[in-house]
Amino acid sequence: MKKPAVFLDRDGTLIAENGYLCTAGELRLLPGAARGVRWLQEAGFRVILVTNQSAVARGLLTEKQLAEINKRLLELLKREGARLDAIYYCPHHPEGLGPYRQHCCCRKPEPGMLLQAAAGHGLNLGESYLVGDKLTDIIAGKRAGCRTILVKTGCGERELARAEKEGAIADFVVENVERAARLILAARTGKER
Repeated sequence: MKKPAVFLDRDGTLIAENGYLCTAGELRLLPGAARGVRWLQEAGFRVILVTNQSAVARGLLTEKQLAEINKRLLELLKREGARLDAIYYCPHHPEGLGPYRQHCCCRKPEPGMLLQAAAGHGLNLGESYLVGDKLTDIIAGKRAGCRTILVKTGCGERELARAEKEGAIADFVVENVERAARLILAARTGKER
């Protein structure tokens, strides 16, 4: 039986927006983010990070440095009893350098990372959610067949103003990842957490 998942964007959703995050020491979890992740896992959701990382394509960061940042993220979540089931990232950008310079199916708003995760983890995309702070997140979630939640952290407030113009309206809008988790769990169980 296929499982539901919650796909989370990273910058501005799970961690503080910091432009191009290039060192693990700069990483800061947003308040309540780990708690929300933990609740979702306890309820049986797979929690999977899907993140565009054009800093790699731009030469600001190597994939090895990105791995160190991801390791730090996992450590911070673990301290609060939370974990991620998988991390998918897109290192490409149409204006990137060398082999990273490309249009690809994994860079959000394309749904490639979500489709790859669904195939690799046996996920039911129709029962899954995408949570993010940008319209590219919302569009990727919709293209993959997920329900979508725009959080107001990071770029969320600004993106909310653009959403109607661009036809990328999320199914739900909430304050942060913790509130998104509450909403998802209430929809699943009929009870507020």
